[in-house]
Amino acid sequence: MIFFIAMVVIIPFTVLGKDLALGFWKSSWFLIPLVFALLAAVDLYFVVNYRIFFLLEKEDWPALIRELEARVIRQGRYSPRLVRLLLNTYLVLSDARAISELEKKLAIAKSGLIEHNALIFGTARILTKDYEGAAVFFSDRLPGGPRYKTGPHAEWIRWYYGFSLLLSRRFGEAADVFSLMVRNARDGILTGLSAYFLNNNLAGFLSARARQLREDAKIGKERVRQSFRHRSGWNREIKRVETEIYVTVLSSYINLAAEYVYA
Repeated sequence: MIFFIAMVVIIPFTVLGKDLALGFWKSSWFLIPLVFALLAAVDLYFVVNYRIFFLLEKEDWPALIRELEARVIRQGRYSPRLVRLLLNTYLVLSDARAISELEKKLAIAKSGLIEHNALIFGTARILTKDYEGAAVFFSDRLPGGPRYKTGPHAEWIRWYYGFSLLLSRRFGEAADVFSLMVRNARDGILTGLSAYFLNNNLAGFLSARARQLREDAKIGKERVRQSFRHRSGWNREIKRVETEIYVTVLSSYINLAAEYVYA
C-alpha cells in the first residue's frame, strides 16, 4: 500500500513533468488522504481480528470457538462473517449440539442468518444422522416451501433434499429429485453426483425402475461431459468450491461420481 501511494505521487511527475504534475495534484490532492484512509482501515481490520487470524493459523479450534462465541453469543455481534466462521468451526469439531443451540439463538436474534447459512445447518443435521430432520429442513426451502428464496445455492439445497431422502431410505422420492436434476441442473458437479447415485445406488434399490434410472444417469453423465470435456475441468471446478463445508463433506462421493462420469 505504501509503495502504491509512492507510485501515485511520483508517476505524474515522471510522465507529465513538474508543472503539469503540480496542476494535477492541486485538483486531485484528495487521492492521497483517501489511500491513507484505506491503508488505516486495512490495518485496523487486521488489529481487531488478529486473534482470530492467529488461532486459524494455529488450527486451534477449541480456542477459536471460545473467541468466536465471546464475540457472537456473549457480545451479540451476529455478523454474517463471524457466524459463518463459528458454524464451520463447530462442524470441524462435529459439535452438533452447539450448532443446534446457535440456530435457536439466531432464530430469535437474526433469523436471516439461518437462511443465509441454510446449507451448513442442513448439512449438520445429516452429519448427526438426523436424515428425516434434514429432509424437512431442505424441503421447507424448496419452491413452494414456507422459507423458499431464490439464490445461488438453490440447486445445492434441492440436491441435498434428494440426498436426505436417499439417506432416509425414501428411495422413490430421492430418485424423482435426482432424475430431475440430471436433466435440469446447471451445476455440473450436482449433475454428476445425481447421475452417480441414480446409477450406482437407486437403480439397485428400485428394481422396477432400474432401467429408466440408468438411462437418466446416462443423460446426466453426457451433460457433465459436455460441461467438462476432461476430468481436469471437473477438478478445477471442485477446487473452486471445495472450501465450502457442504462440499467438503461430499468429497468421497464427488470422487466416485468423477470415476463414474469419466470411466
